[in-house]
Amino acid sequence: MRKITLISMITLDGVMQAPGGPGEDRSGGFKYGGWVAPYLDEVGGKVMEKQMKPADLLLGRKTFQIFAGYWPKHENGWPGISDVTKYVLSKTMKKSDWKNSVFLKSLADIKKLKRSKGSDIKVWGSGKLIQLLLKNDLVDELWLIIHPLTLGKGKKLFDNGAIPAAFTLIGSTVTPSGVIIANYKRAGKVKTGTVGA
Repeated sequence: MRKITLISMITLDGVMQAPGGPGEDRSGGFKYGGWVAPYLDEVGGKVMEKQMKPADLLLGRKTFQIFAGYWPKHENGWPGISDVTKYVLSKTMKKSDWKNSVFLKSLADIKKLKRSKGSDIKVWGSGKLIQLLLKNDLVDELWLIIHPLTLGKGKKLFDNGAIPAAFTLIGSTVTPSGVIIANYKRAGKVKTGTVGA
C-alpha cells in the first residue's frame, strides 16, 4: 500500500488557485495569481526542499501541464523531478513528451495505484483531483502551507464533498513571513462530545 500525501498552498479562507504566478490559472476571472511570492523566505524554502525530495507524483491534468511546461527546463530547481513517475488523472490526455508520465483514466486506476508497491505518492496543486481523493478517503497525510491572507474568490481546497475525517498534527513550522506549515496524518473517524460535560 502506497501512502498518498497532499501538499497544498492555501490562504486563510482555503483558496488554492494559482499560487505560483499571474498566468497560472485565470479561470473564473481569478486575478490574484502569484499570491505566494510575497511570503517566500528561507525557513519556508527549507521545508519546501524537504517536500521536493524525489517521490512519485499524482497530478491533475492542468497541474501536470503547468509542471510539464516548466520543470523539464528547470530541473536544477527540483532535482529528480523528471526521473520520478508522474501519474496524471485525465480523460483527455493520453501521452506526453515528459519522460516517466503515466496517464490514469478513473478513480479505480488511482485505487489500484495506491494498492500497488512503490514509493510514496505526493499530490501537488490539482484541486479537482484533491477533492476526489478526499471524498474517497484516499489521503494519508496533508501538508498545508497556510498563508496569512484571504482572497474571497477562487478554487478552494475543501470544496464539494470532503468526507468527515480526523487528522493528527505531526509537525508544524511558522515562517518569519507568517506562513504556517502544518503536517497532518489521517487519524480515523471524527469523534464528538459535549464541551464541559
